[in-house]
Amino acid sequence: MTRTPERLLVATRSRHKLVELRSLLHLPGVHLVDLDDVGIRDEAPEDGATFEENAVFKARFYADRSGMPTLADDSGLEVDALQGGPGVRTRRFAGEDATDEENNAYLLARLEGLPPERRAARYRCVLALVDPASGRPGAVTLRRGRFEGRIAAAPRGDGGFGYDPIFEPLTEPPGGRTVGLYSSAEKNRVSHRAMAAAAMRRVLRARGFGGGRRTREGS
Repeated sequence: MTRTPERLLVATRSRHKLVELRSLLHLPGVHLVDLDDVGIRDEAPEDGATFEENAVFKARFYADRSGMPTLADDSGLEVDALQGGPGVRTRRFAGEDATDEENNAYLLARLEGLPPERRAARYRCVLALVDPASGRPGAVTLRRGRFEGRIAAAPRGDGGFGYDPIFEPLTEPPGGRTVGLYSSAEKNRVSHRAMAAAAMRRVLRARGFGGGRRTREGS
């Protein structure tokens, strides 16, 4: 079976994430859409113990409901001083309905008084792809990325989203620029999601997304 895909479902309701992935994946001829675009109201539980578990479950859950090739992202922040937390609770660190600002303030309070060398942190991203038309409907392809840095002493900048205003890349000195001060182009060269997306883009293009013909796996 061959066909040229027109749409790829991104398992998110975050417009920030959708726009970022559109830019990072750069698949001409493929229209990335989110859950609201295709009218999916169901919510996949995100109760896995790891980013990988959550990404795989979301990709399968929404591919099953949409019948579309589905890309799920599970990303988060790990802070060494918090034994890897907030981890899978990154988005709801300060509470189930916490805003980015509330999460940032809560994290800074937890690290209050710690010197830069004890504020090491990293962003992680796992992308999971499920394609019902592949001939292996439940098969999942994973790609990963990581972005090393530290937690700043205070927010700086209003670019990006999430913890970006308090995340200093390791390439910056303590007190240097946070990702909140980076341009979108700068962030998209170095971020965890950029690394994972570059690897996933190669997978997608090899399968015919964004040019050429797409075939069943193994054919």
